[in-house]
Amino acid sequence: MIRHVVLFRWKDTFTPDIREQWIAGLEAMRGNIPGMLGLEHGPDLMHTDRSWDHVIVADFATREDIAVYNTHPLHEAIKPFSLPNVQDLAYVDFELDPSASVDAPHRSN
Repeated sequence: MIRHVVLFRWKDTFTPDIREQWIAGLEAMRGNIPGMLGLEHGPDLMHTDRSWDHVIVADFATREDIAVYNTHPLHEAIKPFSLPNVQDLAYVDFELDPSASVDAPHRSN
């Protein structure tokens, strides 16, 4: 499984109205893009100097599924809200260890 993490820092042009439409578009993607296993997102709570404004975390079955997502009409639909208003953007895609589990106890050596 591949985890896709995207961090956003917004310009002042990212108004509450634009934010509302962008978030509605994110919610519309959930469960509606083939290969997307999960989608979570949210604004930063800490507001430190090093904080980003918003994060998206999405899980995909394969790398090919990320390619489908990248050009899917529901993803394309939110880009006019985000891309012109983003100051900084960072992302990383990494493979999750299938043997790791959040419920597994932590082992110390």
